[in-house]
Amino acid sequence: MLYGAMNFPVKPILDELEAILKLGFDYLELTMDAPQAHYRVIREVKDDLLQALERSNMRLICHLPTFVSTADLTESLRETSLNEVIESLVLAAELGAMKAVLHPSPHRGLSVFVIDHVRQYALRSLETIVDKADQVGLTLCLENMFPQSNSLVNPEDFDEVFKRFPGIRMTLDTGHAHIGDETEGRALAFIERFADRIYHVHANDNLGKEDNHLPIGAGTIDFPKIIKALKAVGYDETITLEIFSRDRDYLRISRDKLADMVSST
Repeated sequence: MLYGAMNFPVKPILDELEAILKLGFDYLELTMDAPQAHYRVIREVKDDLLQALERSNMRLICHLPTFVSTADLTESLRETSLNEVIESLVLAAELGAMKAVLHPSPHRGLSVFVIDHVRQYALRSLETIVDKADQVGLTLCLENMFPQSNSLVNPEDFDEVFKRFPGIRMTLDTGHAHIGDETEGRALAFIERFADRIYHVHANDNLGKEDNHLPIGAGTIDFPKIIKALKAVGYDETITLEIFSRDRDYLRISRDKLADMVSST
């Protein structure tokens, strides 16, 4: 198993890489969001970033932009958002990323009144993104969302996507799966239903109400149960500790807790 951590995109990426390196992670998951990790900004330091990754023997996963809306009701916003994702995807390939995480756009506001239309917009955008990923040779890992997003929340929501796009894989987000389901039933159902599709994991804790991104053990997620299920289906890929804390010792502690569970299960 490989363990990674994310940059905080309001800080310069080279500083963030150095901080994550000191914690002993196997890879950086580069969140490609403004202001400091937008694809235009990353391009300006691309050579330095590649050299730093090579010197440290650090691998890379790219998380495509989160705060965009590729299923927006407004066409111009959809097109702009889609361009942001595509440009980031191209750069991810140039950086030699192992895989690319795609965070689906939430369906909120007026979208909930025309949800079928919005879901079609999402599928059309996804088709364009998948085509580009195939062109540049990157594996896309589509992330499960939380209930308030009204988008790709439950395992059955992925059936149409996986049928339509055979090459796309999945990022299992433990925090998203736990919201509104404190028995881990949703997470376990994802693992059982899509054992051959899960290719990346986001590990973070919460109390079942909000997407808090707490350290492992600080919330109510039953991680031993999830790790046992993942190991039972032979999962041995990448796990990013998606812990948002000013004190980054919690990243290291969370990584070590998970690693202990993996080795002892």
